[in-house]
Amino acid sequence: MTIPHRDLDVRPILRDGGEPFSAIMEAVAELAPGQSLRLLASFKPIPLFQVLGAHGFEPVSREIGGGDWEVVFTPAAAPAPVVETSDSVDHGLGDDWQVPAREIDCRDLDPPEPMVKTLEGVEALAAGETLSALLPREPLFLFEELKARGHEWRGGFEPEGHYRIVIRAGSRGEK
Repeated sequence: MTIPHRDLDVRPILRDGGEPFSAIMEAVAELAPGQSLRLLASFKPIPLFQVLGAHGFEPVSREIGGGDWEVVFTPAAAPAPVVETSDSVDHGLGDDWQVPAREIDCRDLDPPEPMVKTLEGVEALAAGETLSALLPREPLFLFEELKARGHEWRGGFEPEGHYRIVIRAGSRGEK
């Protein structure tokens, strides 16, 4: 038995100048197991492909005329959570990371402010302390900078679509 996909038309939100991301993520959260999301948008939502791909959905898109697009996000079989780590993080069962000394929310900042604010926060930590940061997207350039500064990290996409990273200050971050 096939579950009918849920329809979400974000074109009215876009026409009114709104941001449909939260409506999309709410619709995704309300999907039944195995259910697809059929999204109608006034442009091809390419950045959403990666965000929902991290949640285990595969997109199939087609232009439906007038510049509008239909994208069906179908759950892939057995999606595995994506967790990025620095090379030096122990992947064993032991968890010797401290509870984050501080949490910052950078989701509403424009680039490069999330990276700048996160690095400032980490540099204020003593060696071994951790910082948790909520970011609007996967911080690819931040990973390189953390590695260069001798810090470790763990992170991944959360169900709401943002990226959470926990950074443990290395000895170079010691004050």
